[in-house]
Amino acid sequence: MRTTSRLTTQACVLAGIALAAAMAPINAHADEGGVSFWLPGQFGSLAAVPGEPGWSLAAVYYHDSADASRSKNFTVGGNVVGGIDGHADLLFLAAQYIFPEPLWGGQAALMLTGAGGRMKTTADVTVTGPLGNLISQSQTDTLDAGADLYPLASIKWNAGVDNYMVYMMGDIPTGAYRKGRLANIGIGHGAIDGGGGYTYFDTKNGHEFSIVGGVTYNFENNDTDYKNGVDGHVDWAASQFLSEATHVGIVGYNFFQLSGDSGSGAVLGPFKSRTNGVGPQVGHFFPVNGSKGYVNLKAYWEYGAANRASGWNLWVSLLLPLSPPPSKP
Repeated sequence: MRTTSRLTTQACVLAGIALAAAMAPINAHADEGGVSFWLPGQFGSLAAVPGEPGWSLAAVYYHDSADASRSKNFTVGGNVVGGIDGHADLLFLAAQYIFPEPLWGGQAALMLTGAGGRMKTTADVTVTGPLGNLISQSQTDTLDAGADLYPLASIKWNAGVDNYMVYMMGDIPTGAYRKGRLANIGIGHGAIDGGGGYTYFDTKNGHEFSIVGGVTYNFENNDTDYKNGVDGHVDWAASQFLSEATHVGIVGYNFFQLSGDSGSGAVLGPFKSRTNGVGPQVGHFFPVNGSKGYVNLKAYWEYGAANRASGWNLWVSLLLPLSPPPSKP
C-alpha cells in the first residue's frame, strides 16, 4: 500500500502534539506525592514528522486509575500519607500554530495547553485523637477544577524517511493546588522540560516508529518547601497503516528519576521513582472541510514501578484542523 503526502502531513499534526499535564497524586509517577510534571505517553506515532502549516485544535480525554499498598508512604501536600488509591477524568484542550516559514531549515510550531476535570484520591492519613493519640484513618478528597497551563515550542526536520525534532515545554502553575489537600490538579510549582525525538516513516509501505526523550527540571514548591529531583522520560510508538485512513500499533513509555528530591519538606528522603507502561493504539482519519481530522485511542498498563502508585490509563484524542488546506499550485 502507499500512503499519500496529505495523509502524512495531517497525521503528524496530532501526533506531534504533546499534552503536558500536572497530575494529582492518583497517578504517582515520581517526585512530591509521587507526582511528576511530565505525563508519560504524551508523544506518540509520527511525533517528529513536520505538519501542515496553520492552526489546529486538539482535545484529549484522559482517564487514569492507580493505587499503592498501605505499606507505601507518600508526601502529599506537606503531609505523609500511607497508600494511595485514585481516579482522574481530565479533558485537555491544545491550540497549536505551525509556521509556514522555515526556521533553521526546519518547521517551527507553538502550542498552549490547558486542562480541567475531576480528581478523586483516597489515602490513609494520621490525625491526632481527642486524648492526644495518633489515629490513622482513611480520607477521600474529590476536586473538580482546572489544571496548570503548558506552553510548548518545537522545531521539526524531514530528510526522506527520517524525521527529527527538538522541543521545549514549561509549566505555569495556575491550576488548583492547596497544601494539605489529597486531590490537587495543579502541581504547585513551575517546571521546564526539553528534549528531542526521531520518527522513521516509510510512506510507501506504511511502516512507522517514533521515539522521544526528555529531561525535566523542577522548581521548588514554596508551600511545602519540597523540590522535586531531575526527571528523565522516553515515549515511543510503532504502527502500521492498514489503509490510507487507519493505522494500528503499540505505544509505550519509560519514566525514571535521575536525581533525588530535596528541601525540608522531603521527609521521606530522595524518593527516587520510576515506572514503565505499554499498550495498544488505533488511529483513524476523516474528512473535514477539504482537510483531514483525526481520532486516536490508546491505553497503557504500568509495570516495574517504584515509589509510586501503579495502574492503567486511557487516552482518546481528537484533532480538528482550523486553517484552510493549502491551495494547489
